[in-house]
Amino acid sequence: MKSENSLAQAAIAGLLALGLSASSGAAFAAAEKEKCYGIAMAGKNDCGGKYSKHACAGTSTVDKDPNDWKYVDKGSCEKLGGNLKAAAELAQMKKG
Repeated sequence: MKSENSLAQAAIAGLLALGLSASSGAAFAAAEKEKCYGIAMAGKNDCGGKYSKHACAGTSTVDKDPNDWKYVDKGSCEKLGGNLKAAAELAQMKKG
């Protein structure tokens, strides 16, 4: 009976350790991403910005809306033809 308890405890400890390592990997992965405006295809956006007509993922209705964003690898946004700021924000900065 004692060996069964030890085995169960070891299994639970292993699952907990696996869960902790997976969550720390997700945090690391998120740190290596950036919001890229103007590259998402209709229905494929990660979210809308404060200048967008919506704020939910997957709800864009046009391709490459300059106010909707998608997460991309850090440093790749401009290579993909996008911007790190929403079009409306860029326009305000020019007026400014």
